[in-house]
Formats: sequence, C-alpha cells, structure tokens
Amino acid sequence: MHDPRLTPARGDIAAKYLEGMVQAERFVTGEEFEVIEPIAPLREQPSSSAMLMTQALRGERVTIYDRNSEGWAWGQLASDGYVGWLPDAALARPVAASTHKVSALRTFAFPGPSIKLPPSDTLAMGSRVTVTREDGTFAITREGQYLPKTHLATLDHREPDFVAVAERFVDTPYLWGGKSSLGIDCSGLVQVSLTAAGIGCPRDSDMQQQGLGWALASHETNKLQRGDLIFWKGHVAIVRDGSTMVHANAHHMATVIEAIKPAIVRIKQTGSEVVAIKRLG
Repeated sequence: MHDPRLTPARGDIAAKYLEGMVQAERFVTGEEFEVIEPIAPLREQPSSSAMLMTQALRGERVTIYDRNSEGWAWGQLASDGYVGWLPDAALARPVAASTHKVSALRTFAFPGPSIKLPPSDTLAMGSRVTVTREDGTFAITREGQYLPKTHLATLDHREPDFVAVAERFVDTPYLWGGKSSLGIDCSGLVQVSLTAAGIGCPRDSDMQQQGLGWALASHETNKLQRGDLIFWKGHVAIVRDGSTMVHANAHHMATVIEAIKPAIVRIKQTGSEVVAIKRLG
C-alpha cells in the first residue's frame, strides 16, 4: 500500500512518475513552485478549516499537480515528500536558487537597512532566501528585504548538535502540524532539529520511527544517550541525557524539558507505552 501522505495520487489525478503503480483517471507531470509566504499551511483538504498536516516555509519547493477554483493547490513538498493542499497565493514560480537559510529560531525581514523600520515579514528557522548583496550588518534578498546577517547561514551549514537545536525551541507553543518557533509538534521538532544538522528526516513520528537510526530494546531506558529518540504511538521525544528529554507535547501545550522516567509513567497512564527507542549514527 502507498502511504497517501507521501503519494500524490487520487482517483481522478496522480503524478506522472506513479504511472503503472497506482490507479488514476489521468497522470500529470506537475509544475515546480516556490513558497513565498513566511509559513504556508499544508492541509488535508482544500479548506482553511481542514486539518493542518504540516507547514512549508519560505523558499521551499513544491511540485503542484492540481488546483481548484477556490484558491488551493495540491502537490508534493520537495523537502520531505509530504502531499497536501496549499493556498495558491502562497506559491510562485521559482526565479532563482536559494543561497542562504535562516539559522536563528526566527528573524525579521526589514524593508530597508534599519532595525527601526517596521518589519515586513517574520521568517522561521529553515526558511530559504536568495541573497543578492550585503549592506553593513544586513543581507539583502532578491525581493529587496533586509535580513540580519547573523541570523543567516549558507545552505551547506550544519549545526553540530541537533539536540541543542531542539532545546532552543523550549516554551514554543504546541501546534499540531507546526514546524516553527511560532508553533510546533513533536515530530516537527525532531524534523526541524535534524534538518538543521544536515540529517534527512521524514515528517511524522511513525515515519521517523521506521526510517531513522537503529533500535534499542524499548525497556533499555537505563542506557539512553543524548540524541536517542523515544517513540510512543503518535509521539516522539529527544533524549538530552540519561535522565531528561525535550519534546513538544499536548500535555504541556509546549516544548518542554522534563525527566524521562516520570514522563513515561504519565504517558503510560494515558494508555500509551514506549514502542521504540532509536539511536542515530
């Protein structure tokens, strides 16, 4: 069975590369677009009230296979292969390749070379921009926005410790499908942090459990190391050390650091046991 979250196929239309693998009335090649909004919602259905599946950030590429008359476009993200509906207004034809990414938790884009100007945008960590020139402490993008140079890194920059990246999100509000410091979920925290460290990572916790690292016995909580991932059904946490972990969770409605053993007990009381512990590298 093809995972619908990663397979651009419906009964009426599907991606050309899936021809012969899925059933559809027609197959289309699709067109590449770029996300131009700071954060674009990718939803399950073409409606602003539909469930948020994930988010796409400024500069992300997406292949669009279908669009409707209500302003929604259906496609697949280039970064992690996620499929869903994006607002058409958040997309534009790519003009130039990105040169830099936002390395701060979030940064302001200013209309000119002064921090006293009202910001025109707020960009999240992982957003991609095309820098055309510099002016003092600012990098100037293709669109003419001024970003603090200290908040940017080149696309090949790798954070040395993905756990330290996750720790920077402490106190971020919990948001199902969220992928930024304005709101993030458990698997989004893992994905954003690993991506910042140059490690490819699927979007959802079940995909991460299946695709990342190698398994320890799920009872071996006395052997945990920094960077291990603890999985429950529908949830994942990042180990900081032998006794604490960081995770975005709906119990606290935030990203928090907490002791592992009491958290395992609390989560077990809701009916969920640890299903896997994965070690990366």
